[in-house]
Amino acid sequence: MIDIAVQKAAQSGPEAQIAAALGSRSIVLVGMMGAGKSSVGRRLASRLSIPFVDADAEIEAAAGMTIAEMFEKHGEPYFRAGEARVIARLLEGGPQVLATGGGAVMDANTRALIAAKGVSVWLKADMEVLLRRTKRRTERPLASKIETLLPAREPFYAQSDITVQSREEPHEAVVDEVVAGLAGKLGIAGDAS
Repeated sequence: MIDIAVQKAAQSGPEAQIAAALGSRSIVLVGMMGAGKSSVGRRLASRLSIPFVDADAEIEAAAGMTIAEMFEKHGEPYFRAGEARVIARLLEGGPQVLATGGGAVMDANTRALIAAKGVSVWLKADMEVLLRRTKRRTERPLASKIETLLPAREPFYAQSDITVQSREEPHEAVVDEVVAGLAGKLGIAGDAS
């Protein structure tokens, strides 16, 4: 009986309306490495019944090497050029939840494409949270530079349509806030309960 009640509540919630209101646009998650873009993004996509895509995984698949290998063999400019091309291609495939790499919004063309073809959500996390979550990430070339990168990137993240604080709480609580922010941005009224 509980399962049926949960299903009915989900059907009457804003999720289906959000997915419909997106049309071909993507929900684009931005923020620093460690902010929870992939874990929150997967849960959000599941709630909205649309695909989840991780841009970093797609970049690695397109290049046939890891991000660390791209940085080591070709340098950051090579990686950033590939990242911009892959994100541009992915934005043609909405609706979807798209988790971007932490530096993707530093490219002006990528920001313009996200604004034109998506609804951007900044998962904003405090420095302490980011450092705790990334301290063991040796596969990420820029993980050790978060303290320098965050202040430089925040003005670009702040241009997002929606900002949600990522914190040490269950990811579902953050997903709930993203859903509420999307409903507000897309003009979808919440239920009257």
